[in-house]
Amino acid sequence: MMINIRLNSYLCSRMRFHTNGLNGLKICLVLSLFCFTALYPSVSPCSSGKQRYFAADNCYKRLKNSSVKQKYRENWMKCIDKYQAVFTKNPSGPWAAAGMYRAAQLYLELYKISFRIQDRIEAVDLLRRIQKRYPSSVYSDRSRHLIRKIEEKSSKTTEKKITRYTGCTKVIKPEPDLKSKPDDLKTAQIPKEKSRPEDRDVHEEPTPAQKSIGDDSIITGLRFWSNPNYTRVVVDATHESDFTHRLLKKDPSIHQPQRLYVDLDNSRISRDLPRRTAINDDLLLQARAGQHTPHSVRVVVDIKSFDNYKIFSLKDPFRLVIDVWGEQKEDQASQKTARLSTDNIKSSAIAKQFALGVRKIVIDPGHGGKDPGAPGYLKGVWEKDVILKLSKTLAQRMRDRLKCEVVLTRSTDTYLTLEERTAIANTKNADLFISMHCNAARNRKLAGIETYYLNLATDDQAISVAARENATSRKNISDLDSILNDLMKNAKINESSRLAAIVQSTMVKHMKLDYSDIRDLGVKQAPFYVLLGARMPSILIETSFLSNKTECKRLISSRYQTKICDAIISGVEKYIKETNPLKL
Repeated sequence: MMINIRLNSYLCSRMRFHTNGLNGLKICLVLSLFCFTALYPSVSPCSSGKQRYFAADNCYKRLKNSSVKQKYRENWMKCIDKYQAVFTKNPSGPWAAAGMYRAAQLYLELYKISFRIQDRIEAVDLLRRIQKRYPSSVYSDRSRHLIRKIEEKSSKTTEKKITRYTGCTKVIKPEPDLKSKPDDLKTAQIPKEKSRPEDRDVHEEPTPAQKSIGDDSIITGLRFWSNPNYTRVVVDATHESDFTHRLLKKDPSIHQPQRLYVDLDNSRISRDLPRRTAINDDLLLQARAGQHTPHSVRVVVDIKSFDNYKIFSLKDPFRLVIDVWGEQKEDQASQKTARLSTDNIKSSAIAKQFALGVRKIVIDPGHGGKDPGAPGYLKGVWEKDVILKLSKTLAQRMRDRLKCEVVLTRSTDTYLTLEERTAIANTKNADLFISMHCNAARNRKLAGIETYYLNLATDDQAISVAARENATSRKNISDLDSILNDLMKNAKINESSRLAAIVQSTMVKHMKLDYSDIRDLGVKQAPFYVLLGARMPSILIETSFLSNKTECKRLISSRYQTKICDAIISGVEKYIKETNPLKL
C-alpha cells in the first residue's frame, strides 16, 4: 500500500509540474481515486451487495404494481436474475443468502401462475443450497420451513377434483414427492389442470421469454407407430439439443422392466405433454417423459422385448426418432416376405426375402395439407395436388397389373411428417417403398426425370433437392453424414440402388416413346428424411419439373400421368423379375 501511495504522490507531483494549476489538480484527484479503488475494490458502490439487493427489491415492487407485467415470464425472470446477482457477484457477502431466498420466493410465486414444475424445482434447489452453504444464516431456518410447507401442500393435493367444464369427478394423482427421485425419471411432470379464466393471458406455449434461462428447448410431444415387430417413437422439441442414451437392464427386485432412456440437454417439459404415453404392443409398454434436472429432460421407454434399436435426430423442427425392432422368429420368416435386417445382411438373406416375391408396396405421395410442396409454373398448381392424383393412379394400376397389395401413406390432402411416412411403410411390412414427388428449380429451363435412393449426396443439385424435400437447410444435409453411416447397411442400399436404376431407365425409355425432350437426369444419392430407417428397398422419384412450363402442363394432364405411372410399374415389374424370375 505504501508503494502505491508513494507512486501516486510522485505521479501527482510530475503532473503538477507539467500542467497548469487546476487541470493538474483534477488529473491528480482522478489518479488518486483510481489507486484507492484498486486497493479497496469491495467498497465500490457499484459492487455493493446491499445495493444490488435493493435494486432487485425495486424491480419486484414495479412488477407487483403492474398486473400487465405479471402476465409475461420475462418480467419475472428479470427480477429473479437481479436477486441471483446478489450472491453470484459476491457469494461470501452478507447479503448472498438473502438474495438466494428472495429468488426462491419469486420462483414459487411464478409457479402459481405458470404451473410449470421447473419453477418449483428451481425454488427448492435454491432453498436447499442456502441450507448447505449458509447453515448459520437466519435464512437457513426460513428455507427449511418453506420447503416443509411446499411438501405439506404437495401431499395434501386432493385425489378427487370436481372439474368446472363437465361437473364430473376427475381423479388427480398427488404431485411427485420432492424427496423421492427414481433413477430413470427424477422428476415427473405435474398432471395438467384446467386453466382458470384469470390465468388464460399467461403464455402457455413457449415464448422467447419462457426460454430465457439458457434458451432451453421445450419438449412438446411423444408420438409412436408400431406393429408386432417394429415400433417408432418420436420426441418433438422446439429447439435442437444434444442428447445421450443408455440401455438399462431389467431389475426384478424393484419390479422394473428393461428400460431405454434418452437425456436431452438444455430442455424442459411442456406443461401440455402427457406424463405417460401408453404403447402396449409386442415390444414396448410405454414411453414417459420428465424433468430430470432443471435443464434436462429424460425420456424413458419401458421395454417388453427387443432385438436392436437405433436413435437419430431430424431438424426443422428438431425431433428425436427411436426405432425399436423385435427378434426375427422362424414362423415370421416363413410368412409372406422376410424382413431385411439392418445388421450385416448377406446376399442369401436378400434372395430369401424375395423368395415369395413382392407382395406389398407402399406409395408415398409427397407433401400434403399445410405443406403444399413446390409451386407450379402455372398459377394455382401445387405439387401436393398433382402428386396425390398421380399416386392414386399409380396405386390402382399397380394393383391391377402386379396383383399385389398397394398402400398409400395418404389418400387425401392431409399433412404427414416425414418420419411418419417411413413408419407407415415399416409398420405395414412393405416390401418396397416408393416416395413420389415433382421436381422444381429456380431456373425454369431445367427439366427431366430423376430417381434417388438414400445415401450421402453426390453433387450440389442432389443436396438442393434433398434440402427442399426435407424442408431444411443445405447445412443440415451435411450434418446427416454421421447418422447415415450408422443407419445404412450395404445390402439394403444395394437393393435400393438397383431398384432406382431399373425404374429410372425403364421410365425414361417408355416416356420417350410418346414424348419428345424427355431428359434422363439419372440415378442420384441423397439423404432424404423420408427414407431414413426404412426396412425395405426404398426410392424417391422426381417425376418431372413442375417449375418448367412444358413439364408443368404435362404433369397436370391425365394422359401424361397415366403414361408415367405405367412406366414406373414396368420398372418395378422388371426389378421383381430380375430378383425372382419365377414370380412373374
